[in-house]
Amino acid sequence: MSAPAVVPDVVEDLDLAAAPLVPWEVVVWNDPVNLMSYVVRVFRTYFGYSQERATALMMAVHHEGHAIVATGPRETMEVHARAMHEYGLWATVRRVDS
Repeated sequence: MSAPAVVPDVVEDLDLAAAPLVPWEVVVWNDPVNLMSYVVRVFRTYFGYSQERATALMMAVHHEGHAIVATGPRETMEVHARAMHEYGLWATVRRVDS
């Protein structure tokens, strides 16, 4: 004959509210390697930005050292950052400060 199964205490009054969605952003950093025209082409090709938007982001990267190119859920931003790496750009993902 086997021993009776032990059942752990179960707390049934748990508040299972979902954690709030916190936005994350992809930051592309200036580098000494890529041409400005190439960076514009990457932003247009990958993100689908207009010529004007892609150029403005590239100029921010060039003059300010970085630009936020996308904002959204962490997993999506990690995919975008990895894509920027595949294009040869320096990119990081960071949590948006509240």
